[in-house]
Amino acid sequence: MARAGAAKGGAKGVACMRDDDENQQRRVRAPYEIGQPLEALSVAEIDERIAELRGEIARLEAARAGKQAAGAAADAFFRR
Repeated sequence: MARAGAAKGGAKGVACMRDDDENQQRRVRAPYEIGQPLEALSVAEIDERIAELRGEIARLEAARAGKQAAGAAADAFFRR
């Protein structure tokens, strides 16, 4: 009989895990797309997106600077 109870609890546990997974998927926000409609976003969501985009801009600028430095070093090396 303990087994039957465990089986019931196991089935319930699986259902709860599935619900948790579905709730987690709903909470995950789609990545920002350039030009997407902004009407549905709250002020806090807009602020979050601005912060994310500023971080991405900084990452891109760092990558560009690294590539420029590598290019300049290669040019200097091969000119000699």
